[in-house]
Amino acid sequence: MQSRISSRLSNIRSVRRRALTAVATLAFGALALTACASPTASAQGSGYADWSAVQKAAQGQTVNLWMWGGDDQGNAYIDDTLAPAVAKQGVTLKRVPIADTKDALNRVLTELQAGRNTGGAVDLVWINGDNFRTGKQANAWLCGWTSLLPNMKFVSATDPLLNEDFGTPVDGCEAPWHKAQFSFAYNSDLVKNPPHTIAGILDWAQAHPGRFTYPAPPDFTGSAFLREVLYSVNGGYKNVPSLYSKDAFNTKSPALYERLEKLAPSLWRDGTTYPATSEQLNKLYADGQIDMTMTYGPATLTALVENGTFPAATKVLTVDDGTLGNASFLGIPANAAHRAGAMVVANVALSINQQLAKADPKVWGQFTVLNLDSLPDADRARFDALPTSPVVPSFDVLSRNANPELSADWVPALDDGWRTKVASQ
Repeated sequence: MQSRISSRLSNIRSVRRRALTAVATLAFGALALTACASPTASAQGSGYADWSAVQKAAQGQTVNLWMWGGDDQGNAYIDDTLAPAVAKQGVTLKRVPIADTKDALNRVLTELQAGRNTGGAVDLVWINGDNFRTGKQANAWLCGWTSLLPNMKFVSATDPLLNEDFGTPVDGCEAPWHKAQFSFAYNSDLVKNPPHTIAGILDWAQAHPGRFTYPAPPDFTGSAFLREVLYSVNGGYKNVPSLYSKDAFNTKSPALYERLEKLAPSLWRDGTTYPATSEQLNKLYADGQIDMTMTYGPATLTALVENGTFPAATKVLTVDDGTLGNASFLGIPANAAHRAGAMVVANVALSINQQLAKADPKVWGQFTVLNLDSLPDADRARFDALPTSPVVPSFDVLSRNANPELSADWVPALDDGWRTKVASQ
């Protein structure tokens, strides 16, 4: 059984490495296109004079939203809450489930490389930082459109989480959707005295062999765990340069790999294999094989406890030295067929009613990107009256001492180093 899992993990890594190579190759090709691309494909502006022009052009359009399909609550929110609200604006929203955001980016880059500068298959994407950076370098995203959205007035112009995406300036190339905070969850029936620092979590894992593990990078959650440990072993995020350089990597990463190599024998299955995805990690926790799990999307935890997937005693750790925080965004490809409709969807998604519904733990439980201090008193009161989760603390609690994300260039470098210095040992 172990050999089959190890083989599967090796295959997954190989596929993902090929995918990353494909993205880089396509990005280069798309960059080459910019010399001869039309103004539409170069993504230097929205193409609309004002919001009324956007609304007029959007009427009757069907917007294809490409997004990770592994979150049942998120899927239900799109289908049952956001789509009906968008329909009232004359736009049909179609959710296109994908296994990885790279699938959407690859489709866009392939179309641009083939000269398809308009009429693309992807209208809107739920983006993460690494893919946003790659697409921006290739001029694959429409830019200069978010200032047209009426509901951007409720978003703070100075919020650092919303001005940069993994160190890449947003520059009006994506609209904020919700905030996230990396979180550790544990079974409080089994972990009686939980640790409250990253170093403490690693020490706990060594003191309880076989009861802890993490997903193998480049899984999104596994990669985030590497960055958490990188900060910890270097005395905090302030001691790690946010911008990637070979010198910074060579100086700061050795302590990370040394610590994880030391930890490995105490992990689930003695560290001889790792779960390939965060879903596999959650299954190990749900099955009682490990006592802790981790996620960059704590919104999912409430429902997983309520439906019996996770133990009723599941709680979220408060980490004194803080955890990574970032935001999710919606991006429009430069060659989107229905860019006006996509703008309408992004604007509706930013509305007070939609942000309020999405923040309800019974709907999705995602943390709002709105500046609550800018809202009318009655609407602020509606947010204050939202039901609290018995599992997930409030954003104010989770984001206390929040750590900023590193620039996206750190991610593949750390992942590759882990593969050669930790996983291969």
